[in-house]
Amino acid sequence: MTPDNLYSAFKELLAQERFGSQSEIVTALQELGFTQVNQSKVSRMLSKFGAVRTRNTRMEMVYCLPNEFSVPNTASPVKNLVLDIDHNAMLIVIRTSPGAAQLIARLLDSLGKSDGILGTIAGDDTIFITPTKGVEIEQLMKNIQQLFETSL
Repeated sequence: MTPDNLYSAFKELLAQERFGSQSEIVTALQELGFTQVNQSKVSRMLSKFGAVRTRNTRMEMVYCLPNEFSVPNTASPVKNLVLDIDHNAMLIVIRTSPGAAQLIARLLDSLGKSDGILGTIAGDDTIFITPTKGVEIEQLMKNIQQLFETSL
């Protein structure tokens, strides 16, 4: 079996949003005939394809892939992953569901300087946003809240 076949099978499995551990992915791939796959290989593929752990519709923590590396949009359920937005005089902090911060930060980074965002730093469930020079942090926070249609 070629690497392309393995990658396709891997992506199809993650699209099912039902695998919560790397060992579950290894087992599923082995059942599909990829007998040489181990946890280390799955770990490298998760990293290569930018997989994140997030909650599926049943609120289970599972691995999933970003939509073909496209920028997520606010029409998708991604806005439901934002739990809290707050700020101090210098930074805006967004709390998300576990595993969702990088996905949300990617959306915010796509807005960029023209919308007042100098940059973001994302962990697992927390995002720090630095506004551009001269941007009122209160206004930027309101814009971000509107983006996620929340009144947190």
